[in-house]
Amino acid sequence: MHSDEIIVGLDIGTTKICAIVGKKNEFGKIEVLGMGKTDSLGVNRGVVRNINDTTEAIKIAIAEAEAKSGVEINKVYVGIAGQHIKSLQHRGLRVRENGDEEITYEDIDKMIEDMHKLALPPGEKIIHVLPEEFIVDGESEIKSPVGMCGSRLEANFHVITGQILHIQNIYRCVQKAGIEVADLILEPIASAAAALSDEEKEAGIAMVDIGGGTSDVAIFQDGILRHTAVIPLGGNIITEDIKEGCMIMKKQAELLKVRFGSALAMDQHENEIVSIPGLRGREPKEISIKNLAHIVQARVEEMMEHMAYETKCSGYEKRLIGGIVVTGGGAQLRYINHLTQYVTGADARTGFPTEHLADTPIEDLKMPMYSTAIGLIVVGFNELERKALSEGVVRSESTSTKPAPKFDEKMTFLKGWLKKGKEWLEEEDVDFND
Repeated sequence: MHSDEIIVGLDIGTTKICAIVGKKNEFGKIEVLGMGKTDSLGVNRGVVRNINDTTEAIKIAIAEAEAKSGVEINKVYVGIAGQHIKSLQHRGLRVRENGDEEITYEDIDKMIEDMHKLALPPGEKIIHVLPEEFIVDGESEIKSPVGMCGSRLEANFHVITGQILHIQNIYRCVQKAGIEVADLILEPIASAAAALSDEEKEAGIAMVDIGGGTSDVAIFQDGILRHTAVIPLGGNIITEDIKEGCMIMKKQAELLKVRFGSALAMDQHENEIVSIPGLRGREPKEISIKNLAHIVQARVEEMMEHMAYETKCSGYEKRLIGGIVVTGGGAQLRYINHLTQYVTGADARTGFPTEHLADTPIEDLKMPMYSTAIGLIVVGFNELERKALSEGVVRSESTSTKPAPKFDEKMTFLKGWLKKGKEWLEEEDVDFND
């Protein structure tokens, strides 16, 4: 991988479409060169509903990112989410002809290719095939078998699928905007790459990314992604609840949520009131902050109950030492961590996308709402490094010289020279006592 390699992450969300241009600095951190953002009009609940509107929004975000970064964007890593995403567990097997040869990345890649041939329900397609643990000749719990020897290689895979229609719509929108899709990345994987540390993934942790249309769940244990899920609730439904409950316009409801929204009603005072301008010729409307908090709390509680259910379904409920990390735009609600702890019984913190991010003058990029976009860049660099490593191993094997002689061959060679030396000394009648 070249040190000047540049990667662009494109987050096509329900509320915003964001493009971020980044590269790695000498310390291995992501340095943001530029960012473009615009409102998302053609996306609903994480899936594209209007091709033209989404395409135009992508063009605007890309043009702004190009202008700010000074980089011409031709290829992007795109996030995918939505209720159509499913996950399943499957075991793969590969029998190697020569068990004495070392297992290589090529063996793992071939197992992943075999997983892509799984029979799926009509209309579904595999997005990711993620190895969890390997088994070499009956020896289990191996994270990376590369370099080991064995004839029977097995692996447990986490397979993530999505509907072909929605996948094709994303490709179509990006391509109509004049850009190529480098890879399609599941959004919770990207968010986790930006907001979680390797130590947390090793200890065991659950992450929930609260977006505009949906909330994505990713559960890690022993550094491995164990479970993914999509909760059909997001920040927009909270806004709708405020709109209906307070009888106000949607824009006013969104402003109320952002400025005064709280996930804990008990922390609010009864006498706190916000005045909302009325329609033409009508009196302003007064809204109680405590009533607002009751509306928000009810919906956030429902989200966290879904979160608790997913951790229980994963089978790792009792093994999540790191607790829960809340990220995404919804993580900016006040006291959401307190409510998460109350509902789930696990420790909670806000996930900021600063784990791999270098210092940046754009302070907004450190907000949870940009976890997915920055995570797409992190995942993109990880993919490039893995490909470079795999190609380097293959190249070194193909250009290797004659293998070094074994120990027995060396001893035979030395014995032959010693015998010749002895015969020469006898012929010359050398006396070592002189």
